[in-house]
Amino acid sequence: MEKYAGKGVYGAVAIGRISLFRKADLSVERVHREDTDSEKKRVEDAKAQAGEQIQELYEKALKEVGEANAQIFEIHMMMLDDEDYNESIEHIIDTQKVNAEYAVAVTADNFAEMFASMEDAYMQARSADVKDISNRIIANLMGKKEQKNQFADKMIICADDLAPSETVSLDKDKVLAFVTAYGSSNSHTAILARNMNIPAVIGVGDGFLSEIADGQNAVVDGFTGEIYVDPDAETLQKYSQKQKEDEERKKLLQNLKGKENVTLDGTKINIYANIGGVENIGAVLANDAGGIGLFRSEFLYLQNSDFPTEEQQFFAYKKVLESMSGKKVIVRTLDIGADKQADYFGLKKEENPALGMRAIRICLTRPDIFKTQLRALYRASAFGELGIMFPMITSVNEVEEILEICEEVRNELTNEGIEFSEHVELGIMIETPAAAIISDRLAPLVDFFSVGTNDLTQYTLACDRQNPDIENFVDTHHEAILRLIEMAVENAHKNGAWIGICGELAADTALTETFLRMGIDELSVSPAFVLKVRDTVRKIRLK
Repeated sequence: MEKYAGKGVYGAVAIGRISLFRKADLSVERVHREDTDSEKKRVEDAKAQAGEQIQELYEKALKEVGEANAQIFEIHMMMLDDEDYNESIEHIIDTQKVNAEYAVAVTADNFAEMFASMEDAYMQARSADVKDISNRIIANLMGKKEQKNQFADKMIICADDLAPSETVSLDKDKVLAFVTAYGSSNSHTAILARNMNIPAVIGVGDGFLSEIADGQNAVVDGFTGEIYVDPDAETLQKYSQKQKEDEERKKLLQNLKGKENVTLDGTKINIYANIGGVENIGAVLANDAGGIGLFRSEFLYLQNSDFPTEEQQFFAYKKVLESMSGKKVIVRTLDIGADKQADYFGLKKEENPALGMRAIRICLTRPDIFKTQLRALYRASAFGELGIMFPMITSVNEVEEILEICEEVRNELTNEGIEFSEHVELGIMIETPAAAIISDRLAPLVDFFSVGTNDLTQYTLACDRQNPDIENFVDTHHEAILRLIEMAVENAHKNGAWIGICGELAADTALTETFLRMGIDELSVSPAFVLKVRDTVRKIRLK
């Protein structure tokens, strides 16, 4: 028996046989070509074929992992049409008189290296995307069929790394687990694995693939990141029991549907869900969430090639509110910037985008965009219970300016005879240390706070959340973070505001009791974690 260790990115146990994921051999040779026009035509044909393939992947991802996670393939489609990328390929063909495959391969290497060397983590991630797209074009030029890697039985898929297209192309009903030698917990593969509910371990290391073979038995522990190849009887029995207990626990959680989120001594808390689009409503309802604590409205912007109109936004918000049948829906105003970029915003390149022009800073400097979204939100408020929250707040002045713009929008709608609710709650996100520290001054201005622990952790610990190399320095339970949250709770309650948590820590059941003792009123988590958090709450005794 051999034991390996990586990082678990989706907690579950898999037991089965290994299948090594085989990538197509795309070795490219440089070949002299006089007819450069023919080579460029071959590239165009291969790109057109690639566009059709990516569209199929997008539609498959849409069904399996939702629109937010399928966005990566829309980025791939845009990169196919990137002017600099295509000019580079044509220039190499024309000047060097070489074959299309070679021109694409050289361009891919150059662009991937360029992206990888950038300081912006979002742009670094584009390096893998360029390689993925370029390999697809090269495979089409070579006439190689897409790698399906389909299996007769369920298998544990082992690979050096998996591109998003490779992950989605697999038949998830035949995948027991993913294990990769490389990758980070923020990689597209890790995110897709989590959303596909498949056990996954990444970053096992260089030697792993050379020491295993097809058909070997293995155990994958997605909780701890441990892998056992050719496990002995004792290990098999141990993990079979762990797998059984995990499955029983998940079944037990289903029995919690319809139950209250109340501790053994009667303390109640709201448990809501975070979503990225209208298509996630089904998961919210299936997991019995009490409402939506975070609707990420930026995906309405990311999926568009231009600013979404007031009507487009109105119908999206209206559909969510109607679907929730009177349950609270909190929409975060657009949080574009940092790792979420939309070209048509025309944002300048920044050395530190996480500290730059993003979120509410865009809204306050470009009020036309902001007012369009607010008009759509207030119009939709007539169809349900709406809350609006504003991200990246650092000062009282920002909140006062936001409230003035909201008042302007309400007056405009009143003068136009357009109906809206008079009971829309307005809140702010506590995701900067500044907001937490002056929460005593912010709380009187709003109805609620929502703590965004992902960014609060990043800014408090000075750790870039997109950088996998510093994961060991990120302590999400750090005393400083918990103190800032507790400070915000005290100041919210003193001033008659309620407070929730919508970041990743809301689903960390090791902290649930801590949050309840602080006085947190609401936890908003991914739909799949709603019942798990409810189960934890119902086992806690505070008094």
